[in-house]
Amino acid sequence: MATEGDTRKRKRRGGKGRARNKSHKNNTVTSSSTTTTTSHSKQIIPNKTSNSSCSIPIKSSNFLDKMKARLSGGHFRMLNEKLYTCTGNEALKFFKEDPSLFSMYHVGYQEQMSHWPELPVNVIIKWLKDHDPSFIVADFGCGDARLSKNVKNKVYSIDLLSSDPSVISCDMSKTPLESSSVDVSVFCLSLMGTDFPSYLQEAYRVLKPRGWLLIAEVKSRFDPNTGGADPNKFSKAICEIGFITVKKDSSNKMFILFFFRKKDEQLRDVNDIEWPELKPCLYKRR
Repeated sequence: MATEGDTRKRKRRGGKGRARNKSHKNNTVTSSSTTTTTSHSKQIIPNKTSNSSCSIPIKSSNFLDKMKARLSGGHFRMLNEKLYTCTGNEALKFFKEDPSLFSMYHVGYQEQMSHWPELPVNVIIKWLKDHDPSFIVADFGCGDARLSKNVKNKVYSIDLLSSDPSVISCDMSKTPLESSSVDVSVFCLSLMGTDFPSYLQEAYRVLKPRGWLLIAEVKSRFDPNTGGADPNKFSKAICEIGFITVKKDSSNKMFILFFFRKKDEQLRDVNDIEWPELKPCLYKRR
């Protein structure tokens, strides 16, 4: 029979046991919680670091790229309008004051051309490859001199300014080429100045008799329905200098091509010819 003292001893032992069990459970939970927290800290902290170091710069970079593109596009439109609304000599003086502007213009020009399904310079390159490789070519307004880099012909690349030493920098109405020295004169999207007839006069001067004149221009400049020049009147004016029309190709939706050949003698001076106005090709803001 249990005495009162035995009962008190059991209670004391039971209390200590429960305390030990409770302490053991708490230690287990604490240890588990610590392990879980530690495990989570290894997974979560790197992710936060990854997000802060990767996603933010990407967004910033995208924003800066867009802003640079808009600024570049704005500069190109301004410079493009300048070239269409001044004489060749004025453009030459303008870009000589800050040659970096001419480089900026050509960066914008190349970006615009990247949206065209076909480039007129490639059509002209193909035409030259289909003709005599001994033809000497004068490329008026050559830009990056792509024509000279893609044909076997000897090419005089001419433009207002260039960092390329192979390019002749000058007013296109007054080149250093000798008279009757080239077989082909090319204007690929380069009849831009208000005095463009003087460029054609110079092309006539440097061409040999029966030499070729190739002109590629933005099609909208020769659409009378939208304020452009009548292509037939344009051809007629060129023929009055002393050329004959060989072909007009308007099959491309972006540009029109004219092919002329030089007569033996000049008929009229360009200043005595009534020229149709070629409207500026101004790019809209994207």
